[in-house]
Amino acid sequence: MHRFRNFAVGDPAPLFTARSNVNPQFKFDTVAGRYVLLGFLGTLADADSVAALDFVRGRRSLFDDERLTFFGVTAGAPPRETNGKGPTDEFRFFFDADGAIAELYGAVPLERDRSASVPYVRKWVVLDPMLRVLAIFPFESGGADRTRLAECLDTLPPLDRFAGFEIQAPVLILPHVLEPELCKRLIDLYETHGGEESGFMREVEGKTVAAQDHQHKRRSDYTITDPELIRLLQARVHRRVVPEIHKAYQFKVTRMERYIVGCYDSTTGGHFRAHRDNTTKGTAHRRFAVSINLNSEFEGGTVSFPEFSPRGLKPPPGGCVVFSCSLLHAVSPVTAGRRYAFLPFLYDDEAAKIREANNAFLGEGVGAYRRA
Repeated sequence: MHRFRNFAVGDPAPLFTARSNVNPQFKFDTVAGRYVLLGFLGTLADADSVAALDFVRGRRSLFDDERLTFFGVTAGAPPRETNGKGPTDEFRFFFDADGAIAELYGAVPLERDRSASVPYVRKWVVLDPMLRVLAIFPFESGGADRTRLAECLDTLPPLDRFAGFEIQAPVLILPHVLEPELCKRLIDLYETHGGEESGFMREVEGKTVAAQDHQHKRRSDYTITDPELIRLLQARVHRRVVPEIHKAYQFKVTRMERYIVGCYDSTTGGHFRAHRDNTTKGTAHRRFAVSINLNSEFEGGTVSFPEFSPRGLKPPPGGCVVFSCSLLHAVSPVTAGRRYAFLPFLYDDEAAKIREANNAFLGEGVGAYRRA
């Protein structure tokens, strides 16, 4: 008797990293912020899978990747057609040769004999923008599943109403964290000294390394080195942000990382695509991000949390957005002017132990950490 993973509507979608035809290490959590259709097809060498892909092909206008996106899951790379082209030239696939993804989603049995033939439950899985299961349609003879799936896709609510009404991400918005004079002082420091282009952290062969990709992020940073100014900024955050984090999340912040003035400049297309701040060994200790705007004379540059809403947030100068580093978030392109921001991370003593222990996983050029 085969036993499958219990998997139902309302469950969080299991997350995974897998080989795909668009990225050898595709992190599935990055697709949040839109509806997702997963097609568990098994092999593509039969009429059922051909009909399933024909269904997607026939409704291509729905799959715009902004509101709705499609991924197929197959047990192996699809065969090439005689003209040298195949399904992977049209659709995005996760290649699930060992059945690990299918097992997570209840398409193949648990504790199966991997050397023997096992049943494969072909199905459609529809996920909401938070990557929670919205609907499941097992394949049916005659294509009845596709009829029901079409009705589901045609009646999906707008992204900002996916829960039935507009919801806000679980973030704090705090005005008056930094006074106007201090905001101007930080901007003047950047203007006087300039900034260096900053990248982002990526995991490569088990090491956390710094990466640059202008399609993903474009920002320049000035690193604050004045001890007196650092102490002043620590005091503001300690008095005006830390108590609010404790009130809202029952988390006691004891440590602060990174003292930078970041600049998103419209002349270079400043932006930061959707990402999370704690996905590598070198950043796993981060608990909360703080984004404090220093000015308002810019357009665009809003902070959004696509898992919950496409709405962008723009605190007034001196005000901030505080959020968990595990939330997917983005900074929209600055279309006019410059956005200046003070951008620290907050954590606690337990996380500091994690940070120090992960020194062994830091790549060249990523500074090691020692607890004070």
